[in-house]
Amino acid sequence: MLDSAIQVFLDERKEIWLKSKIKGKTTDEEKIVLERQATEEFSLPSWLPRAAKRAKQLSLVSHPGKFSHPSAKTTSIIAVSQHIADGFLRSGNVDVDLDVLGNAAALDVYKFLSLKVGDGRTILVHLEEKSEFIKEQLNTPSVSFLKIEQGLMSIKQDTDTSPKTSGRVKQVYFPVVGKGYHLLSVLTPSSLLYKLKKRINNMRFSEEAKEVRGARNSDTYHEKELSEIYGLSVIGFGGTKPQNISVINSQNGGAAYLLSSMPPELTPQAIQPPSINFFTQSLWAKAFIDDFQRFHNQLISDTNNVHVRRKINRSIKNIIYQVADRVWVLRSLEAGWSDFEKYKRLPQYQKLWIDQLYAENRREDMQWFDKVKKELSLWFFEIYLELMGGNAISMGDDQLQHIKKIIDECEEALW
Repeated sequence: MLDSAIQVFLDERKEIWLKSKIKGKTTDEEKIVLERQATEEFSLPSWLPRAAKRAKQLSLVSHPGKFSHPSAKTTSIIAVSQHIADGFLRSGNVDVDLDVLGNAAALDVYKFLSLKVGDGRTILVHLEEKSEFIKEQLNTPSVSFLKIEQGLMSIKQDTDTSPKTSGRVKQVYFPVVGKGYHLLSVLTPSSLLYKLKKRINNMRFSEEAKEVRGARNSDTYHEKELSEIYGLSVIGFGGTKPQNISVINSQNGGAAYLLSSMPPELTPQAIQPPSINFFTQSLWAKAFIDDFQRFHNQLISDTNNVHVRRKINRSIKNIIYQVADRVWVLRSLEAGWSDFEKYKRLPQYQKLWIDQLYAENRREDMQWFDKVKKELSLWFFEIYLELMGGNAISMGDDQLQHIKKIIDECEEALW
Protein backbone atom coordinates (compact mmCIF):
# COMPACT_ATOMS: atom_id res chain seq x y z
CA MET A 1 0.00 0.00 0.00
CA LEU A 2 1.33 3.42 -0.97
CA ASP A 3 2.32 5.61 1.98
CA SER A 4 -0.27 8.35 2.62
CA ALA A 5 2.37 11.13 2.40
CA ILE A 6 3.38 9.99 -1.10
CA GLN A 7 -0.25 9.69 -2.22
CA VAL A 8 -1.12 13.16 -0.91
CA PHE A 9 1.92 14.59 -2.70
CA LEU A 10 0.90 13.06 -6.03
CA ASP A 11 -2.70 14.21 -5.59
CA GLU A 12 -1.53 17.77 -4.92
CA ARG A 13 0.67 17.75 -8.02
CA LYS A 14 -2.29 16.47 -10.01
CA GLU A 15 -4.54 19.30 -8.75
CA ILE A 16 -1.92 21.95 -9.52
CA TRP A 17 -1.55 20.59 -13.06
CA LEU A 18 -5.31 20.51 -13.65
CA LYS A 19 -5.73 24.12 -12.44
CA SER A 20 -3.15 25.26 -14.96
CA LYS A 21 -4.91 23.41 -17.79
CA ILE A 22 -8.62 23.91 -17.12
CA LYS A 23 -9.82 27.36 -18.09
CA GLY A 24 -13.22 29.02 -18.14
CA LYS A 25 -13.86 27.99 -21.73
CA THR A 26 -12.86 24.33 -21.21
CA THR A 27 -15.75 22.03 -22.12
CA ASP A 28 -16.92 19.12 -19.98
CA GLU A 29 -15.59 16.62 -22.50
CA GLU A 30 -12.18 18.32 -22.45
CA LYS A 31 -12.20 18.29 -18.65
CA ILE A 32 -12.78 14.54 -18.65
CA VAL A 33 -9.85 14.03 -21.03
CA LEU A 34 -7.57 16.26 -18.92
CA GLU A 35 -8.55 14.46 -15.72
CA ARG A 36 -7.76 11.08 -17.27
CA GLN A 37 -4.45 12.45 -18.48
CA ALA A 38 -3.64 13.88 -15.03
CA THR A 39 -4.53 10.59 -13.35
CA GLU A 40 -2.09 8.84 -15.65
CA GLU A 41 0.66 11.48 -15.46
CA PHE A 42 0.64 11.66 -11.67
CA SER A 43 0.36 8.01 -10.87
CA LEU A 44 3.55 6.74 -9.17
CA PRO A 45 4.56 4.37 -12.04
CA SER A 46 4.37 7.26 -14.52
CA TRP A 47 5.63 10.23 -12.44
CA LEU A 48 8.48 8.52 -10.58
CA PRO A 49 10.68 7.49 -13.56
CA ARG A 50 10.43 11.02 -14.96
CA ALA A 51 11.29 12.49 -11.55
CA ALA A 52 14.33 10.20 -11.29
CA LYS A 53 15.61 11.59 -14.57
CA ARG A 54 15.02 15.20 -13.53
CA ALA A 55 16.75 14.84 -10.15
CA LYS A 56 20.16 15.48 -11.73
CA GLN A 57 19.00 19.03 -12.48
CA LEU A 58 19.20 19.72 -8.73
CA SER A 59 22.05 19.63 -6.23
CA LEU A 60 21.91 19.30 -2.46
CA VAL A 61 24.47 21.63 -0.92
CA SER A 62 25.42 23.06 2.47
CA HIS A 63 27.44 26.06 1.22
CA PRO A 64 26.07 27.52 -2.06
CA GLY A 65 28.31 29.81 -4.09
CA LYS A 66 25.36 31.75 -5.50
CA PHE A 67 25.00 33.78 -2.30
CA SER A 68 28.13 35.65 -3.40
CA HIS A 69 26.91 36.09 -6.99
CA PRO A 70 23.89 34.58 -8.81
CA SER A 71 26.12 33.53 -11.72
CA ALA A 72 28.77 31.84 -9.57
CA LYS A 73 29.15 28.18 -10.47
CA THR A 74 31.07 26.14 -7.92
CA THR A 75 31.30 22.52 -6.87
CA SER A 76 28.28 21.46 -4.81
CA ILE A 77 29.72 21.26 -1.31
CA ILE A 78 28.13 19.20 1.46
CA ALA A 79 30.19 19.94 4.56
CA VAL A 80 30.02 17.44 7.41
CA SER A 81 31.31 19.11 10.57
CA GLN A 82 31.79 17.66 14.03
CA HIS A 83 29.62 18.91 16.88
CA ILE A 84 31.71 20.60 19.58
CA ALA A 85 30.26 22.23 22.70
CA ASP A 86 32.19 25.47 22.18
CA GLY A 87 29.18 27.83 22.24
CA PHE A 88 29.61 28.97 18.62
CA LEU A 89 26.89 29.12 15.97
CA ARG A 90 28.67 27.20 13.23
CA SER A 91 28.41 24.22 10.92
CA GLY A 92 28.15 21.04 12.95
CA ASN A 93 26.77 22.71 16.07
CA VAL A 94 23.27 23.24 14.67
CA ASP A 95 20.95 20.63 13.20
CA VAL A 96 19.95 22.04 9.79
CA ASP A 97 18.65 20.71 6.48
CA LEU A 98 20.67 20.96 3.29
CA ASP A 99 19.89 23.65 0.73
CA VAL A 100 19.06 22.96 -2.92
CA LEU A 101 20.36 24.54 -6.14
CA GLY A 102 19.28 24.01 -9.71
CA ASN A 103 16.37 24.18 -12.11
CA ALA A 104 13.33 25.63 -10.33
CA ALA A 105 11.09 23.49 -12.56
CA ALA A 106 12.54 20.35 -10.92
CA LEU A 107 11.94 21.42 -7.33
CA ASP A 108 8.99 19.05 -7.05
CA VAL A 109 11.56 16.24 -7.01
CA TYR A 110 13.24 17.75 -3.95
CA LYS A 111 9.85 18.16 -2.26
CA PHE A 112 9.19 14.50 -2.94
CA LEU A 113 12.52 13.44 -1.43
CA SER A 114 11.78 15.64 1.61
CA LEU A 115 8.46 13.93 2.36
CA LYS A 116 8.25 12.39 5.81
CA VAL A 117 6.65 8.99 5.62
CA GLY A 118 4.95 6.96 8.34
CA ASP A 119 8.03 6.42 10.51
CA GLY A 120 8.89 10.15 10.55
CA ARG A 121 11.91 9.81 8.28
CA THR A 122 12.21 11.31 4.82
CA ILE A 123 12.25 9.45 1.54
CA LEU A 124 15.83 10.67 1.03
CA VAL A 125 16.93 9.09 4.31
CA HIS A 126 15.28 5.81 3.35
CA LEU A 127 17.05 5.89 -0.01
CA GLU A 128 20.39 6.51 1.68
CA GLU A 129 19.74 3.52 3.96
CA LYS A 130 18.34 1.38 1.12
CA SER A 131 15.51 0.33 3.43
CA GLU A 132 13.06 -2.44 2.54
CA PHE A 133 10.25 0.04 3.06
CA ILE A 134 11.44 2.36 0.31
CA LYS A 135 12.08 -0.55 -2.05
CA GLU A 136 8.44 -1.55 -1.67
CA GLN A 137 7.12 2.01 -1.97
CA LEU A 138 9.07 2.95 -5.09
CA ASN A 139 8.56 -0.30 -6.91
CA THR A 140 7.36 0.33 -10.49
CA PRO A 141 6.70 -2.23 -13.21
CA SER A 142 8.50 -0.36 -15.99
CA VAL A 143 11.76 0.72 -14.25
CA SER A 144 13.90 -1.15 -11.72
CA PHE A 145 14.32 0.19 -8.20
CA LEU A 146 18.09 0.41 -8.73
CA LYS A 147 17.62 2.80 -11.65
CA ILE A 148 15.07 4.86 -9.70
CA GLU A 149 17.41 5.02 -6.71
CA GLN A 150 20.42 6.07 -8.79
CA GLY A 151 18.40 8.76 -10.53
CA LEU A 152 16.96 10.26 -7.34
CA MET A 153 20.27 10.08 -5.47
CA SER A 154 22.00 12.06 -8.22
CA ILE A 155 20.73 15.11 -6.32
CA LYS A 156 23.61 14.46 -3.89
CA GLN A 157 26.25 13.92 -6.55
CA ASP A 158 28.32 16.42 -8.48
CA THR A 159 29.38 15.56 -12.02
CA ASP A 160 32.60 17.56 -11.62
CA THR A 161 35.53 15.23 -10.96
CA SER A 162 37.55 17.91 -9.14
CA PRO A 163 36.58 20.83 -6.89
CA LYS A 164 35.75 23.98 -8.84
CA THR A 165 35.49 27.55 -7.63
CA SER A 166 34.46 30.77 -9.36
CA GLY A 167 35.97 34.21 -9.71
CA ARG A 168 32.61 35.60 -8.60
CA VAL A 169 32.97 33.99 -5.17
CA LYS A 170 34.64 35.91 -2.34
CA GLN A 171 38.32 34.99 -2.11
CA VAL A 172 40.73 35.14 0.84
CA TYR A 173 44.48 34.57 0.75
CA PHE A 174 45.28 32.65 3.94
CA PRO A 175 48.94 32.42 5.08
CA VAL A 176 50.37 28.93 5.57
CA VAL A 177 53.69 28.41 7.34
CA GLY A 178 56.36 27.39 4.86
CA LYS A 179 53.91 27.25 1.94
CA GLY A 180 53.09 30.85 1.19
CA TYR A 181 49.33 31.24 0.89
CA HIS A 182 46.24 29.16 0.25
CA LEU A 183 43.53 30.82 -1.80
CA LEU A 184 40.24 30.11 -0.01
CA SER A 185 36.80 30.51 -1.57
CA VAL A 186 34.43 31.83 1.10
CA LEU A 187 30.99 30.20 0.78
CA THR A 188 27.79 30.94 2.69
CA PRO A 189 26.27 28.27 4.99
CA SER A 190 22.75 29.11 3.81
CA SER A 191 20.91 26.64 6.06
CA LEU A 192 22.75 28.02 9.07
CA LEU A 193 22.02 31.58 7.94
CA TYR A 194 18.30 30.98 7.88
CA LYS A 195 18.27 28.86 11.03
CA LEU A 196 19.65 31.96 12.73
CA LYS A 197 16.87 34.04 11.17
CA LYS A 198 14.26 31.59 12.41
CA ARG A 199 15.59 31.72 15.97
CA ILE A 200 15.77 35.51 15.98
CA ASN A 201 12.21 35.77 14.64
CA ASN A 202 11.02 33.36 17.31
CA MET A 203 12.80 35.42 19.96
CA ARG A 204 11.21 38.64 18.73
CA PHE A 205 7.82 37.67 17.34
CA SER A 206 6.66 34.47 19.06
CA GLU A 207 3.38 34.54 20.98
CA GLU A 208 5.30 34.36 24.24
CA ALA A 209 7.48 37.33 23.23
CA LYS A 210 4.36 39.30 22.33
CA GLU A 211 2.85 38.55 25.76
CA VAL A 212 6.00 39.62 27.60
CA ARG A 213 6.33 42.78 25.51
CA GLY A 214 2.68 43.60 26.14
CA ALA A 215 3.18 43.17 29.88
CA ARG A 216 6.19 45.49 29.79
CA ASN A 217 4.28 48.12 27.85
CA SER A 218 1.43 48.00 30.36
CA ASP A 219 3.91 48.03 33.27
CA THR A 220 2.67 44.69 34.63
CA TYR A 221 4.64 41.71 35.93
CA HIS A 222 5.40 38.73 33.70
CA GLU A 223 7.35 35.67 34.83
CA LYS A 224 9.17 35.31 31.50
CA GLU A 225 12.07 37.50 30.40
CA LEU A 226 12.13 39.46 27.16
CA SER A 227 15.19 38.93 24.96
CA GLU A 228 16.24 41.31 22.21
CA ILE A 229 19.12 41.58 19.73
CA TYR A 230 20.10 45.11 18.77
CA GLY A 231 21.97 46.34 15.72
CA LEU A 232 20.43 43.83 13.30
CA SER A 233 20.71 44.47 9.57
CA VAL A 234 18.79 42.78 6.76
CA ILE A 235 20.56 41.58 3.64
CA GLY A 236 18.81 40.47 0.45
CA PHE A 237 19.87 37.73 -1.97
CA GLY A 238 18.55 37.40 -5.51
CA GLY A 239 16.56 40.62 -5.75
CA THR A 240 13.12 39.95 -7.23
CA LYS A 241 14.07 36.34 -8.04
CA PRO A 242 15.29 34.74 -4.78
CA GLN A 243 14.54 31.31 -6.26
CA ASN A 244 17.55 31.78 -8.56
CA ILE A 245 19.85 31.63 -5.52
CA SER A 246 18.55 28.56 -3.65
CA VAL A 247 15.44 26.87 -2.34
CA ILE A 248 15.93 28.00 1.27
CA ASN A 249 16.60 31.53 0.09
CA SER A 250 13.34 31.48 -1.88
CA GLN A 251 11.41 30.12 1.11
CA ASN A 252 12.65 33.09 3.15
CA GLY A 253 11.87 35.71 0.52
CA GLY A 254 15.59 36.26 -0.10
CA ALA A 255 16.06 38.16 3.18
CA ALA A 256 18.44 37.19 5.99
CA TYR A 257 19.76 38.86 9.13
CA LEU A 258 23.26 40.14 9.75
CA LEU A 259 24.41 40.43 13.34
CA SER A 260 26.34 43.52 14.32
CA SER A 261 30.08 42.92 13.95
CA MET A 262 31.33 46.35 14.97
CA PRO A 263 34.39 46.37 17.23
CA PRO A 264 33.53 46.84 20.91
CA GLU A 265 33.74 50.25 22.48
CA LEU A 266 36.30 49.76 25.21
CA THR A 267 36.34 51.96 28.27
CA PRO A 268 39.89 52.57 29.52
CA GLN A 269 40.41 50.89 32.86
CA ALA A 270 41.28 53.51 35.44
CA ILE A 271 42.30 50.84 37.91
CA GLN A 272 45.03 48.55 36.65
CA PRO A 273 45.66 45.64 39.05
CA PRO A 274 49.23 44.45 39.49
CA SER A 275 50.13 41.27 37.64
CA ILE A 276 53.47 40.55 39.36
CA ASN A 277 54.01 42.75 42.42
CA PHE A 278 51.78 45.31 44.12
CA PHE A 279 54.66 47.41 45.41
CA THR A 280 56.44 47.85 42.08
CA GLN A 281 53.36 48.13 39.83
CA SER A 282 50.71 49.90 41.88
CA LEU A 283 52.76 52.38 43.88
CA TRP A 284 54.24 54.99 41.55
CA ALA A 285 57.22 56.50 43.31
CA LYS A 286 56.76 60.05 42.03
CA ALA A 287 53.22 60.13 43.46
CA PHE A 288 54.86 60.13 46.95
CA ILE A 289 57.64 62.63 46.28
CA ASP A 290 56.14 65.48 48.35
CA ASP A 291 55.54 63.23 51.36
CA PHE A 292 59.02 61.73 51.26
CA GLN A 293 60.50 65.19 50.87
CA ARG A 294 58.76 66.32 54.08
CA PHE A 295 59.93 63.13 55.80
CA HIS A 296 63.49 63.83 54.67
CA ASN A 297 63.39 67.46 55.79
CA GLN A 298 62.32 66.37 59.24
CA LEU A 299 65.08 63.77 59.42
CA ILE A 300 67.82 66.33 58.68
CA SER A 301 66.34 68.90 61.07
CA ASP A 302 68.82 70.30 63.59
CA THR A 303 66.20 69.94 66.29
CA ASN A 304 65.57 66.51 67.77
CA ASN A 305 62.73 66.56 70.27
CA VAL A 306 59.36 64.89 70.77
CA HIS A 307 57.59 67.32 68.42
CA VAL A 308 59.97 66.59 65.53
CA ARG A 309 59.72 62.84 66.15
CA ARG A 310 55.90 63.11 66.08
CA LYS A 311 56.11 64.94 62.75
CA ILE A 312 58.34 62.19 61.40
CA ASN A 313 55.84 59.54 62.53
CA ARG A 314 52.95 61.48 60.99
CA SER A 315 54.83 61.68 57.69
CA ILE A 316 55.40 57.93 57.76
CA LYS A 317 51.74 57.29 58.58
CA ASN A 318 50.60 59.62 55.82
CA ILE A 319 52.57 57.57 53.29
CA ILE A 320 51.25 54.29 54.72
CA TYR A 321 47.67 55.55 54.58
CA GLN A 322 48.15 56.43 50.91
CA VAL A 323 49.30 52.86 50.32
CA ALA A 324 46.20 51.66 52.16
CA ASP A 325 44.02 53.84 49.93
CA ARG A 326 45.51 52.11 46.91
CA VAL A 327 44.79 48.72 48.47
CA TRP A 328 41.13 49.62 48.98
CA VAL A 329 40.84 50.90 45.41
CA LEU A 330 41.95 47.46 44.20
CA ARG A 331 39.53 45.79 46.61
CA SER A 332 36.72 47.71 44.91
CA LEU A 333 37.27 45.67 41.74
CA GLU A 334 35.14 42.61 41.09
CA ALA A 335 36.10 39.92 43.56
CA GLY A 336 38.23 37.12 42.08
CA TRP A 337 40.09 39.21 39.51
CA SER A 338 43.44 37.86 40.71
CA ASP A 339 42.47 34.28 39.75
CA PHE A 340 42.73 35.01 36.03
CA GLU A 341 45.74 33.69 34.12
CA LYS A 342 47.18 37.19 33.73
CA TYR A 343 47.77 37.42 37.50
CA LYS A 344 49.17 33.95 38.18
CA ARG A 345 52.61 35.42 39.03
CA LEU A 346 51.19 37.70 41.72
CA PRO A 347 52.30 36.36 45.14
CA GLN A 348 49.53 34.61 47.07
CA TYR A 349 49.96 36.82 50.13
CA GLN A 350 49.36 39.88 47.93
CA LYS A 351 46.24 38.27 46.45
CA LEU A 352 44.96 37.74 49.99
CA TRP A 353 45.70 41.36 50.76
CA ILE A 354 44.24 43.20 47.77
CA ASP A 355 41.59 40.89 46.23
CA GLN A 356 38.26 41.10 48.06
CA LEU A 357 37.55 37.47 47.16
CA TYR A 358 39.84 36.53 50.05
CA ALA A 359 38.27 38.80 52.65
CA GLU A 360 37.32 35.85 54.86
CA ASN A 361 40.67 34.10 54.40
CA ARG A 362 42.52 37.08 55.84
CA ARG A 363 41.16 36.26 59.27
CA GLU A 364 42.22 32.61 59.21
CA ASP A 365 45.99 33.04 59.08
CA MET A 366 47.84 36.29 59.76
CA GLN A 367 51.15 35.16 58.28
CA TRP A 368 50.26 36.97 55.08
CA PHE A 369 50.19 40.29 56.96
CA ASP A 370 53.67 39.68 58.38
CA LYS A 371 54.90 39.45 54.78
CA VAL A 372 53.01 42.63 53.90
CA LYS A 373 54.66 44.55 56.77
CA LYS A 374 58.10 43.32 55.78
CA GLU A 375 57.65 44.20 52.09
CA LEU A 376 56.04 47.56 52.91
CA SER A 377 58.89 48.60 55.19
CA LEU A 378 61.47 47.59 52.57
CA TRP A 379 59.51 49.46 49.91
CA PHE A 380 59.48 52.55 52.14
CA PHE A 381 63.26 52.64 52.38
CA GLU A 382 63.80 51.83 48.69
CA ILE A 383 61.51 54.64 47.53
CA TYR A 384 63.08 57.07 50.00
CA LEU A 385 66.54 56.30 48.61
CA GLU A 386 65.28 56.50 45.02
CA LEU A 387 63.57 59.86 45.45
CA MET A 388 66.18 61.56 47.63
CA GLY A 389 69.14 60.15 45.74
CA GLY A 390 72.51 61.30 47.08
CA ASN A 391 70.83 63.46 49.74
CA ALA A 392 69.23 60.45 51.44
CA ILE A 393 70.29 59.62 54.99
CA SER A 394 71.54 56.09 55.55
CA MET A 395 69.24 54.08 57.81
CA GLY A 396 69.73 50.67 59.43
CA ASP A 397 67.84 47.96 61.31
CA ASP A 398 66.65 50.30 64.06
CA GLN A 399 64.92 52.54 61.54
CA LEU A 400 63.46 49.44 59.79
CA GLN A 401 61.98 48.22 63.07
CA HIS A 402 60.58 51.69 63.72
CA ILE A 403 58.82 51.68 60.32
CA LYS A 404 57.34 48.25 61.14
CA LYS A 405 56.11 49.64 64.45
CA ILE A 406 54.34 52.52 62.67
CA ILE A 407 52.86 50.02 60.20
CA ASP A 408 51.46 48.07 63.17
CA GLU A 409 49.79 51.25 64.38
CA CYS A 410 48.19 51.61 60.92
CA GLU A 411 47.17 47.97 60.81
CA GLU A 412 43.45 48.69 60.82
CA ALA A 413 43.70 50.69 57.57
CA LEU A 414 45.90 48.11 55.85
CA TRP A 415 44.08 45.03 57.03
